[in-house]
Amino acid sequence: MYMTKEELLLKLTDIEWDDFECKSCQNKLSEDVWATVSAFSNTSGGWIVFGIKQVGKKFEIQGVNNGEKTESDFLNTLRSEKFNLRLSAKGMKYNFDGKLVLAFFVPSSLVKPIYYGNTINTFIRTGSGDRRATETEIMAMMRDQAFGSKSEQVVEGTSISDLNKGSLETFRNQIRNDNPSFPYKNLSDEQFCDKVGISKDGRLTIGGILMLGQRDVVQRYVSNFWIDYLEIPGKSLAEAQVRYTYRMQEQDNIWESYQIILQRLRNFVNAPYEARPDGIGAEDESQLYALREGLTNCCAHADYFSPMHPTIRVFTDRIELQNPGRFMFPLSELRTQIHSIPRNPNIIKFFRYAKLGENAGYGIDKILAWEQLTKGKVEFESDLVSSTITYWIGEHVSGQVGGQVGGQVGDQVSEHASDQVSEHASDQVSDQVSDQVQRLINIIRDRVFTMEVLMKKLKMTSRRYVRVNILNPAIKDGYVLRAYPDQPKHPKQRYYLSEKGLKLVK
Repeated sequence: MYMTKEELLLKLTDIEWDDFECKSCQNKLSEDVWATVSAFSNTSGGWIVFGIKQVGKKFEIQGVNNGEKTESDFLNTLRSEKFNLRLSAKGMKYNFDGKLVLAFFVPSSLVKPIYYGNTINTFIRTGSGDRRATETEIMAMMRDQAFGSKSEQVVEGTSISDLNKGSLETFRNQIRNDNPSFPYKNLSDEQFCDKVGISKDGRLTIGGILMLGQRDVVQRYVSNFWIDYLEIPGKSLAEAQVRYTYRMQEQDNIWESYQIILQRLRNFVNAPYEARPDGIGAEDESQLYALREGLTNCCAHADYFSPMHPTIRVFTDRIELQNPGRFMFPLSELRTQIHSIPRNPNIIKFFRYAKLGENAGYGIDKILAWEQLTKGKVEFESDLVSSTITYWIGEHVSGQVGGQVGGQVGDQVSEHASDQVSEHASDQVSDQVSDQVQRLINIIRDRVFTMEVLMKKLKMTSRRYVRVNILNPAIKDGYVLRAYPDQPKHPKQRYYLSEKGLKLVK
């Protein structure tokens, strides 16, 4: 890192630099120097300049009286035991009319948090000042020390019997359908899971549990797991007449959450429809593809051990995907450089095996395709605790999202509007479907079921009756779809609602 004399003078004309801090330190180092070292180390790095005094919004060049001692004291302290890790800095010297000014660039530390004394002296940089980090921010930095390895840790006492069998089936079916050359697609479940990293020597990894685990198993090892999805009829929660028109129920794992959210997002974009579980093809270049890439990144890169939850919110003017955990690269490089730094490497691999994620950081290009397809901007935000991708609604989808969010009937509509919405939905349903088909639609809702489970929930014992009198009419009228549309008698057949069916859920 290098800063010319001219660049130093330029920085002195603006006090809002978040990577630049002046200290007088004319005769000795002041105690607040170490807070700034901690702040720069814990954020994006920055310059500490000695010999310049700040008075209000003006800077006065005073110089340091003993440059050699000041430099030695500063660098030796960084390498001493004052901080929890030994630090380094690159120094430069400037001469202003005989006054010596010292500048040191303190880089962002690869291991965080950096503090002196104890963790209470952990600082971060916000704007042009140093702020003591909160407990939540410190915990997030500590979890990041396991970045890239936590999801691959083996959990003793687990086996593939702890996986959700339905999730594993549909995941493997997705690979068979969209990645037919995948070398492990025909192995037994045990061999398959070991080969792809869901398990190691028969024991599940953290990533495998999160991706495909049974709910009680996921909660046992990742107690805070929950991906939240809401559709909000307004530009903000405060503006909306009801808090939301749809909220996804808690799902067992990432895979089940992902399938439902992707189905819901279909309702808010222009995309060609394909009769398949995820609704889009492997080479699709639609608006839904751009959204799907963001959803994949959200699911794969979340810090699932944070007190926060991954949250997807659909407003009338934007779609927000907020994740616990920061972006691990500078946002300024997002549109110009390729980054592939996954927080959960095996989870992103699971998505890629199923052809649901781009390789080597190219997913950002697919996300940014939204701007060309819709004329709406994509914005990225990040701090130590969370990161957000916002898809702003452009002219090519304008009005569609507002109508969908405001008009769809979810399973948890606010009490303030439930009577009105239910009455409208009932009128719509009575004209289109029989009572039995409506009952089927209400049971399936936003889930995927086998025939056996549907029969149990319908409280019927005749498979033929359910198939002939309820399921087939619902399929014929386009309310229910098969996971294997070309093989109605497939042994692993499952059923879920189409976009048309979802609109009739009461």
